[in-house]
Amino acid sequence: MPINTLEYAKLFQTELDKQVVQQATSGWMESNAGQVKYNGGNEIKIPELVVQGLADYDRDNGFNQGSVTFKYQTHTLTQDRGRTFQLDAMDVDETNFGASAANVMSEFQRLHVIPEIDAYRYSKLAALAAAAGNSGEYTPAEADILKKLYADIFAIADRGVDLANMVITMGYPVYQILTNNSQIQKKLDVVQFAQGGVNLMVKALDGIPLKPVTSDRMKSAYVFKDGSTSGQTSGGFAADAAAKNINWIISARNTPIGISKTDKVRIFTPDENQKADAWKLDYRKYHDLLVPDNKLATVQVSLGV
Repeated sequence: MPINTLEYAKLFQTELDKQVVQQATSGWMESNAGQVKYNGGNEIKIPELVVQGLADYDRDNGFNQGSVTFKYQTHTLTQDRGRTFQLDAMDVDETNFGASAANVMSEFQRLHVIPEIDAYRYSKLAALAAAAGNSGEYTPAEADILKKLYADIFAIADRGVDLANMVITMGYPVYQILTNNSQIQKKLDVVQFAQGGVNLMVKALDGIPLKPVTSDRMKSAYVFKDGSTSGQTSGGFAADAAAKNINWIISARNTPIGISKTDKVRIFTPDENQKADAWKLDYRKYHDLLVPDNKLATVQVSLGV
C-alpha cells in the first residue's frame, strides 16, 4: 500500500464529517453532542445530571442534604449505513487519486448521505413529538398560517422554552405560504445562525430562526433501503407510503442531539483489490438523533392532514 493511502483515509474521514455538519440543514443539531462520548463503533455515552430541588432551612439542624446524580447513559446508534465504490486504475493514477476520490466521496455525501441524515432526523423528531402528545395536524393556508404557527410557538414557550432559544424548521412549500402572508413582512428580520463553524444569515420570525428545508426531507416516516432486498438495491431512502408532510418543527436549539460519525473510510489500491484493477473505497457511517426524555416537552410539530 502506498504510504500516503492511510493519510488519504484519515483526511477523507475528517473532511466528510465536517461536510455533514456544515451542509446538512440539521447540522446545527450536532453542536449539542459536545459532551457525548464516542470511542468508535455503534455506541455513544450521553451524560445525565439529576439534582434535587429546594427544601426548607431548619434553624436548629441547618440545611437539608440534597443529592446530585451524574451518570452516562449508553445508547446504540440505530443507523449503520455504508457503501463501497471503485475507481478504475486506467482512469485514475496515483498522482491524481486524491482529487478523484475526494470528488467521489464529496458528491456521494452531498447527493445521498446528507439528505438521508436530514430526513431521518426530522422524521424521528416528528415521531418523538407525536408519542409525547406534542403534535397536531393542519393544512397550511395563507389566511391563518401565522396564527397556527404562533400557537405552537407559545405552546412550547409555556413549557419553559425562551423564544430566543427556539429554532423553526419548515418545509419549503409551507415556508412559501408563510412568507406570502401579508401580516408577516413586518415581523421578519435577518439573523446570524452559527452552524459547523460557519455563520449563516437566515430569516427570523420575532428573532426565531426559520430554517427552510426541501419537502422530500420533511416527511413523518421513511424507508431506508438496505441495498440488497428486491426493489431496494439502489439504496438511499424514500418516503413511506403512509407518511405525512411535516409542516414545521419547533424546538429548543439545545434539545435535539445529532450524532454523525464517518466510522470507517478504507482505501485499497488496485494491487490490493482482488475483484478488479481499480481503487476501492469503503465508506461506513453511523448516525442517529437523540432527545433526552426530560426535553421532549421542548419540541412541537405540525403535520399535514
